[in-house]
Amino acid sequence: MAQINPMIGAINANADHIINVIKNHQTSHDLIVFPELVLTGYPPEDLLLRASFHQQIAEALTKISAVVEDCHVLVGHPYITNAQCFNSATVFYQGNRLAIYHKQKLPNYAVFDEARYFTPGEKEPCVLTVDGYRFGIAICEDIWNNEPIDQLIQAGVKNLICLNASPFHYNKYQERETLLQGLAHRGFSVIYINQVGGQDELVFDGQSLAVDSNGKICARAKAFREDLSTVQIDNNIMSGKIEPLLTKNESIYQALVFGLRDYVEKNGFPGVLIGLSGGIDSALTLAIAVDALGASRVHAVMMPSRYTAEMSVSDAQEQINTLGVSSNLLSIEPAYNAFLSTLAPAFEGYKTDTTEENLQARIRGTLLMALSNKTGKMVLTTSNKSETAVGYATLYGDMAGGFSVLKDLLKTQVYTLARYRNSVSAIIPERVLTRAPSAELAENQTDQDSLPNYDILDSIIIDYMENNLPASEIIDKGFKSDEVIKVIKLIQRNEYKRRQAAPGVKISPRAFGRDWRMPITSGFVD
Repeated sequence: MAQINPMIGAINANADHIINVIKNHQTSHDLIVFPELVLTGYPPEDLLLRASFHQQIAEALTKISAVVEDCHVLVGHPYITNAQCFNSATVFYQGNRLAIYHKQKLPNYAVFDEARYFTPGEKEPCVLTVDGYRFGIAICEDIWNNEPIDQLIQAGVKNLICLNASPFHYNKYQERETLLQGLAHRGFSVIYINQVGGQDELVFDGQSLAVDSNGKICARAKAFREDLSTVQIDNNIMSGKIEPLLTKNESIYQALVFGLRDYVEKNGFPGVLIGLSGGIDSALTLAIAVDALGASRVHAVMMPSRYTAEMSVSDAQEQINTLGVSSNLLSIEPAYNAFLSTLAPAFEGYKTDTTEENLQARIRGTLLMALSNKTGKMVLTTSNKSETAVGYATLYGDMAGGFSVLKDLLKTQVYTLARYRNSVSAIIPERVLTRAPSAELAENQTDQDSLPNYDILDSIIIDYMENNLPASEIIDKGFKSDEVIKVIKLIQRNEYKRRQAAPGVKISPRAFGRDWRMPITSGFVD
């Protein structure tokens, strides 16, 4: 099970990686299986509409074919013929292309857009025989549907190989395991190879599996790492190394670390910048960044104002010292006073409101982006899912940056994950975890001045945004009607902000971004 990390569009580099694996392992294996669309990375999106993209694919497949000797090799790739594009898998053997299978079932929901690009394959099974064992070939969505499986049953196939590019969310592994055990109940043993790697907002966790016809897990590859995992089949008995499962908090944390690392590395950034406020969100972002990239590639910037509590500066400095990152302390007071002075004639007759609060956030965003321009390091934004849901983040202020590590993490999950990280080693000051959260943009300000308690807020967000429940059903669960209506209105009203937000790692079953496609201009009232 060749669980590797391709880069979208880097066809030659991906092909070289595939060839290297083949050359190093074909003499000791009968069969090497790579993930779905491994040659191009997944999802290649509108690159699939370019003729030059397919020309490079064709050339790369020829290179791969030439190095395959007495080993069967299964590679996922796009395949175009007669103006139709398929999501395909080719079997290579002894320098030849032995067979090709086209994915039959194309997912077109949640983060998937395959119907935009691909044609469904013919409704017929593809069977590969290796050393007397007959393997049916499937690609990802095929095994979530009965029809391709029924075809293999009718063909008398008992062993199934499935190539996958299955993105992570915190319930996904269990869903896969349940699916494979269901296939076992239908008489199949399954070799399930999954892609690994970060791609924009998606993270592929790997954890490729071998499950026998009794539903027993016989091999499991590593999570969030490339892994070449050998499965042996002897008299229909499977065996291999079973890597341990991560806990839910471990898997979410590793997904964030892995997603950030791949985004930085694949896009060639030398490092990252973080505005460190002394609050929980920036503290967790800093911890993840250091775990992903190392302290030498992370730079923290403290930007206090007249409303910043002394303990915020103290806690931020403590974490900087603990992690050993470089830092600056840049007071925003001179800039803030200059802006207030400049705007005073235009603001005459208006009361002080959130305008002055947003102004502070935008000054901080400007400073961070100036440092980014000067150093080449990417700014990490620090807003969480709860804040972006209801619009409690400032456009061109704390939303300014290249990547949002906590984008899909609810505020309650931020606290849970921070405590988890401190259980590994204490790097976030305890006071950051226990003090009331505040943006510190006004005197004695806390988040709960204008929002429901985060436990309540997050529950409403999950029910409305992730579970698609209407207001009436959420209220029937016991939530106050005025709070439910307020939160839903805020979610709807702030779509224009989220559309301009930085990408960030998806860790939930439904994230703002690829999963959530609401119109900005809408007259719908729930």
